[in-house]
Amino acid sequence: MSRDKTLLLRKIPGVDEMLQSDAARSWLARYPRVLVVEAIRSVLGELREAILSQPENEAPAVPSLPDLAAAVQERLRQTARLSLRPVINATGVILHTNLGRSPLGPETLAHVLEVARGYANLEYDLHQGGRGKRYRHVERLLCRLTGAEAATVVNNNAAAVLLVLNTLAQGKEVVVSRGELVEIGGSFRIPEVMEKSGARLREVGTTNKTHLRDYEQAVGPDTGLLLKVHTSNYQIVGFAQEVPLGDLVRLGRQRGLPVMYDLGSGSFVDLRKAGIGREPTAQEAVRAGVDVVTFSGDKLLGGPQAGLIVGRRDLLEKIRSNPLARAVRVDKLTLAALEHTLWLYLSGEDRAVQAIPTLRMLSLSLPILARRARNLASAIRKATQGRLEVGTQPEHSQAGGGSLPLGHLPTRVVTLRPRHGSAARLEEALRRNDPPIVVRVKEGRLLLDPRTLLPGDAREIVRALERIASDEQ
Repeated sequence: MSRDKTLLLRKIPGVDEMLQSDAARSWLARYPRVLVVEAIRSVLGELREAILSQPENEAPAVPSLPDLAAAVQERLRQTARLSLRPVINATGVILHTNLGRSPLGPETLAHVLEVARGYANLEYDLHQGGRGKRYRHVERLLCRLTGAEAATVVNNNAAAVLLVLNTLAQGKEVVVSRGELVEIGGSFRIPEVMEKSGARLREVGTTNKTHLRDYEQAVGPDTGLLLKVHTSNYQIVGFAQEVPLGDLVRLGRQRGLPVMYDLGSGSFVDLRKAGIGREPTAQEAVRAGVDVVTFSGDKLLGGPQAGLIVGRRDLLEKIRSNPLARAVRVDKLTLAALEHTLWLYLSGEDRAVQAIPTLRMLSLSLPILARRARNLASAIRKATQGRLEVGTQPEHSQAGGGSLPLGHLPTRVVTLRPRHGSAARLEEALRRNDPPIVVRVKEGRLLLDPRTLLPGDAREIVRALERIASDEQ
């Protein structure tokens, strides 16, 4: 090692020296000592590595103690920040799985907070003064809304499917159309879930066409269940045919077999009123006579992540008694959010659309979206003072979350292009903002879709862009 590098390394303060500084005293008052020491060592270690790795004439100078303190302060800020954080969704994908799917409305959040801040009657019957059942908080509402005899809840729809199949068809064959063997999020597939449940898959029909006779011919002494799966994340169009739900129910009655419908997306309202394509509802499935229906709570229902199971009382009693049910049960916060969401539906469809963010976003009209896009574009132009090319253009939002695969919703987006630098660099700056802002990038422009912006988000976006544009100057 050269003499110059040795001298530079000697100028680097020690950990103990930095711990004696005024800055360190403020750090230790806010952060655990172990994090402070770790941050100091990390910053000093990176400086030593930079000196050692560079050629003699390019080795960095040792920063002043205040500059080192600033670097440690930033490292502490990053280390101490909680990992799960709120973000602004400007992508136009409503049920964005990576961003947590359905946001909850203020009224629902207030109820969750009220339940979370102390104890609750989760499994305590206030009338009888003894132990109660946790699912009674939502079962009454689910039955009233869907018309089912009984209901229960687990932690997601994949768990609901697993639990039902394990309870009703373990060791038996489950007959399902080949065209309905869907793959859900995270590369999980219906056949794999079925295998884990202990049931055996019996495929019938072809990818594009399945007839009632295919089910009839497949039923035998080893059959335990007839399964229909709503292909909520794709559609087969053209030369295609599927067996109507009513026909499958009648076959089940004739052969003494339960019929299960994995509805998946879990819509409770007729989305055609909002100009969106046909989507089956849980109520329709129950009216058709399906014995057990499963669906998600955080998709088109607009509630928390959960797997809802509704259907015949005798079958639900078996499902709830399965020991696996305890492994996939939900907590009081999920139940609080779900109960309030269901109560909003019971209050009327108009009320639900206004109070449940997912339904409100799906229902936004193009004129409203266009006005919001113009207002946001105008505010960005004013704040960035010409440093960005700002415009609006027609686009399409998406439902997301494996729902409404053909439901491209017309929208109007704000387009951004830096006059200097790249769109990728601007996208990264927004993503690293506090709060992070997630956008779409298309053809060298950033797209901001007002459909998925919550109250206050537009103001945060303008502030972030004003700060980023100023820093780039």
